[in-house]
Amino acid sequence: MTRRARNPLGVLVAVATVPALGLGALWGVGRGAVQLPVADAPDVELIARVPIGDGATAPTELLSLRRSAPILVRELNLDTLRGELSELGAALNDRSCVAVSVEGLEVWSGGDAVAAIPGSVQKILVASVAPEILGDDFRFTTSVLGDINADGVIAGDLYLRGGGDPLLASDWYPQSGVLRFPVLEHTSLDVLADRIVEAGVRTVSGDIVGDGSRYDDEVFAPGWGPGVGGVDGGPIGALTANDGLVLGDSLRQSDPAVAAARELRRLLADRGVNIAGGATTGLAPAPGTVDEIASIRSAPLSSFITEILLNSHNNTAEALVKEFGVALTGVGSRQAGLDAMAAQLERTGRDLTGSELTDGSGLSRENLLRCGLVLSVLQSERANQVFTTSLPVLGQSGTLAPLLTENVAAGRLAAKTGTLNNPPIEQDPPAAKGLAGYVPDGAGGTIEFVLLLNGPSISATAEYLPIWDEFAEILGSYPRGPGMVELGPR
Repeated sequence: MTRRARNPLGVLVAVATVPALGLGALWGVGRGAVQLPVADAPDVELIARVPIGDGATAPTELLSLRRSAPILVRELNLDTLRGELSELGAALNDRSCVAVSVEGLEVWSGGDAVAAIPGSVQKILVASVAPEILGDDFRFTTSVLGDINADGVIAGDLYLRGGGDPLLASDWYPQSGVLRFPVLEHTSLDVLADRIVEAGVRTVSGDIVGDGSRYDDEVFAPGWGPGVGGVDGGPIGALTANDGLVLGDSLRQSDPAVAAARELRRLLADRGVNIAGGATTGLAPAPGTVDEIASIRSAPLSSFITEILLNSHNNTAEALVKEFGVALTGVGSRQAGLDAMAAQLERTGRDLTGSELTDGSGLSRENLLRCGLVLSVLQSERANQVFTTSLPVLGQSGTLAPLLTENVAAGRLAAKTGTLNNPPIEQDPPAAKGLAGYVPDGAGGTIEFVLLLNGPSISATAEYLPIWDEFAEILGSYPRGPGMVELGPR
């Protein structure tokens, strides 16, 4: 790939001005203090005689640009980076945007006013606000309730009450191959079944009743394209196991609470519990009116953040959004959660102008984000180890594992990806391909970047991958200009 050389003359002049003016001012003050005419001024050798390095013999003049080498090196390299990004940005269409900063200092951006469809880059916002809204120690809790007598008989129904846990699953599910990326740390429905038996339950005279009332009944978000609901995302419910699948059925169930109740019934029967009824949905009795027989807590919130960033698990992002609504308003709905998310972003100084938030997963083609908003979130999360270490790494892990393995940024660039196709291709909304994250630079700092591509066929590998390749090459090669060895004092 060919890069055009940048002309550093303007930077050199600007950098030279500061030390020259400072030395001139000091010389003027000195002359005024001792009242010496110019002819009587002592000879001053403006030479630094301290050699730098074993082989350094040539002295550096005090007024040399080399005296400002650290500033000069940085500015020359940033100028080169700006030029290369400008060339790349000029080739993008007017529906895409790009923004890059180094250590929080914005370097270059294009399409500042463009609000683009982000795809799963949307999950960056969810991951960022989750600890602030729910707290780092937050865990989901799933519980089992019923009236149990001394003989281990449940008089009536046994209730499975959902706490919103999107990673509740039977032990067969994570390694089933259903998901592209296996769940990292599921909450075991098998363990919950074991605890029910350990609590003494031997017979259920009624049904297994799934209670998903913590959240509303909206199982698919609006704006999801054809064939997305029940395949890439959903059903979303406060009681969902195996993402709505039941062992032996190939299709996700339309009511996730019923599916979870069916799975628990199967697991209890396998453990010798006699169940007279079937599996259904309903409301569990009020707390204190029946016994809590068993419960299970999820992994901590950090595990869910990793799940949505590394594996891009859509149902986890959607469940977290509904839980935001419960935490702040007591309403477990998508809209209440999105309102809570937007309010938290604005409280931390984020500019949501032009943005549209319609789901948590990014599956909706109605979501719109500006690159500047996403960049500001990445800048604020740069020191957050949970956040940064959860992102896929180019050529190594997650959604970036198979891509650009020979790129100079491979093994270093960490980013959230986003992909939405566009059937039919000739109609809006366009397809989307997003990339947003970090690259450690060669100077010990961090580059933050956002690239949101929108276009009729941009999700096609032949169209987006060359752009990603050039973009990653530019970022991964920074700094590519002269360093302290070339420009420092001699």
